[in-house]
Amino acid sequence: MPNKPPALPPRAELGSNREYLPTSGNAGYVVTHYALELDYRVSNNRLAGIATITATATGDLVRFSMDFAGLTSNRVSVNGVAAKKAVETLQKLTITPAHAIAAGSVFTVVIRYGGAPAPVKSLWGEVGWEELEDGVIVASQPCGAMTFYPCNDQPGNKATYSFQISAESTHHVLANGRLTSRVPRASRTTWTYVTDEPVASYLVSIQIGRYREVALSRDPVPQFALIPATLTSNALRDFADQPRMLALFERCFGPYPFTQYTVIVTDDELEIPLEAHGFSAFGRNHIDGQGGSERLIAHELAHSWFGNSLTLASWRDIWLHEGFACYAEWLWSEESGGPTADASVKQHWRRLNALPQDLVLGDPGPELMFDDRVYKRGAIFLHVLRRELGDQAFFALLHSWVAENRFGSVTTAQFVTAAEFYSPAPLTTLFDTWVFQARLPKLPTD
Repeated sequence: MPNKPPALPPRAELGSNREYLPTSGNAGYVVTHYALELDYRVSNNRLAGIATITATATGDLVRFSMDFAGLTSNRVSVNGVAAKKAVETLQKLTITPAHAIAAGSVFTVVIRYGGAPAPVKSLWGEVGWEELEDGVIVASQPCGAMTFYPCNDQPGNKATYSFQISAESTHHVLANGRLTSRVPRASRTTWTYVTDEPVASYLVSIQIGRYREVALSRDPVPQFALIPATLTSNALRDFADQPRMLALFERCFGPYPFTQYTVIVTDDELEIPLEAHGFSAFGRNHIDGQGGSERLIAHELAHSWFGNSLTLASWRDIWLHEGFACYAEWLWSEESGGPTADASVKQHWRRLNALPQDLVLGDPGPELMFDDRVYKRGAIFLHVLRRELGDQAFFALLHSWVAENRFGSVTTAQFVTAAEFYSPAPLTTLFDTWVFQARLPKLPTD
């Protein structure tokens, strides 16, 4: 095997949501930076915002739209000039600038807006900005970002962010990126966060609540927890092994992609944990002090590599997130003295084999994109690929895959090409039967 793999294929072109989320995403431009100034009142759920959006036109624009729902725009300008028209319809803000924008031009849009943010209904339930008993959680996946800022909501349009968020001083505010300042003024505090890496809009999140910040570890990167006071002792026990998980995943996948990692535990119950760029959120129901959610802690942490750094270009490739994160659960289980990865594969293969055979892993369709079979079949396939390549080549593949596509957008086709570099034989049939055919293949025999 060569000492250094060749460069992987160019990063994916901007993915379209059209087949999976036909109303999300917008043509004609690519956003490169969002600067969000948000003033939020926890007491009555009122949000006032200014979004300054820098974008590049991919074609000549006489008008363009942004995803935007539940709030009202008050003033819109493009390149410093008031827009000729700004119309809100069907979860879109359609803007007609005073002057046409030429293809290739960089332009800036400033939108002042406000209202009472609320989640939007989707095929997968309500998503977006949600009031908690005493705070806020934002679950943007897959189409909820528009509930608190205007955006081009498609996963392939990754952009950098800055957040300036003001809220009651009694509450802690968490957003994506590095905290660069925290300025109290009377009864309110302004928190400023900046991302150094491009972020997909569905991974943008804000968490507000009465939390105590606790340092979990400084090795191999700083890890923190935001926890309600009443849950502190149980949470610290439940997250005690997270530094070991992170160390394992660095050995398996390569260096942790970001400068720090935070977990947050809401004082409300959540149906499932939430991954976001740089942090993960859990509900109080996930904390028992006995490690009852250990696999979920591993799963959300693994999304730092597969989802947050390497992000799918379009939703059809969601197994590239969930299959890898699920397989990370099984790697941790084996590392920590639980069932081996091989035992987990056999157990879940038997269960999947008894279920309907109507899911195509590489294109599950919108109704099934969050089906548990995507998670488990994706993980099983990775183990099958590992056995096909051997451990040395398989983990070399994962390291190369993560490093070469760091902070980029990826597709299944790219992963096929990357994997074949490490295989002495073509992998077309293996990928076809496991990823692109509905019927679950049999596991290879020893």
